[in-house]
Amino acid sequence: MSVETAASGAREAEESRGSSGRQEGPGGLWDSVKKAGFVIGSGILFLAAFGNSLTWHLQRFWGASGDFWQNLWTKLYVAYEGHDASLFFLGTMLLPTLAFWGSNALLLWVDITGTPSFITRYRIQLDKNNPVDPAKLRQALKCVLFNHVVISGAMTVVVYYLMSWRGNPCGPELPTFHWALMELAAFAILEEIFFYYSHRLFHHPSLYKHYHKQHHDWTAPIGIVSIYAHPLEHVISNLLPVVSGPVLLGSHVSTTSMWYCVALVSTTISHCGYHLPFLPSPEFHDFHHLRFNQCFGVFGILDRLHSTDSKFRQTKQYERHTLLTSFTPLNESIPDTQKKGQ
Repeated sequence: MSVETAASGAREAEESRGSSGRQEGPGGLWDSVKKAGFVIGSGILFLAAFGNSLTWHLQRFWGASGDFWQNLWTKLYVAYEGHDASLFFLGTMLLPTLAFWGSNALLLWVDITGTPSFITRYRIQLDKNNPVDPAKLRQALKCVLFNHVVISGAMTVVVYYLMSWRGNPCGPELPTFHWALMELAAFAILEEIFFYYSHRLFHHPSLYKHYHKQHHDWTAPIGIVSIYAHPLEHVISNLLPVVSGPVLLGSHVSTTSMWYCVALVSTTISHCGYHLPFLPSPEFHDFHHLRFNQCFGVFGILDRLHSTDSKFRQTKQYERHTLLTSFTPLNESIPDTQKKGQ
């Protein structure tokens, strides 16, 4: 048996065993809760300050009177009067699509060309995707396009009818900015719960080999593979955790659209393979792709509760799992431990 075959077999065994294996006892749950609270709280404060400032500047620039956003929405609402389905689809499909493909276009340029070179210094797994395999990328793009256009498009129709059954998601009145922020925080908590347990379910050996293994073909992920998955997994583990919040809360299309954009950009960053300055750390999920049986959630709260981050917390990746506030790559400021003889 060749060394490569043996290594591949060992990795397959690790995937199956680790997917359902029990980890070390819990510890530091409060620390994870505080970190998640800090991220959500900081995001809310930032959005509040940014939203108010942006509104003020737009009102001054265009001389808008009254509530700028409400006036803007009223014009859009009147233009689409009687066509709520089209308005809902526009907000929950077109805008998130622009957010997803806009951010991934920049990342794909770096992955394919290796330029600008200063960004490649921030690559987490330095020896991978340098450059990305063109054949493997084409295969991933076909799957991603199918999932995004066909599966997500169908889900948008289902969500529209569910939300219309509860009320009018395209009502004439916008939610207050502060209520929208509270909803975004609730969406994030629900996503953490639903994603963690559905994701871990797909790591069960009986499901993993048929469905989730496709996503783990990329042991060093890139942004576009955030929705590279079997269609069944895309529905249950990618879409349901994201759409559940707006459906359960009966949210307005404006909040729903904002949340979809945030969720897609967030998962793109988690998979991008680069720990870039002033962006959320992708070390947590990158480690999941590297080791398979660790770091199943989004914020890490449930991973700490269930001890599915125990091995991660013993690594250099965990030390680097922080917001980078300088331009020195963390693999340089926190280098890997040199093995004996090196």
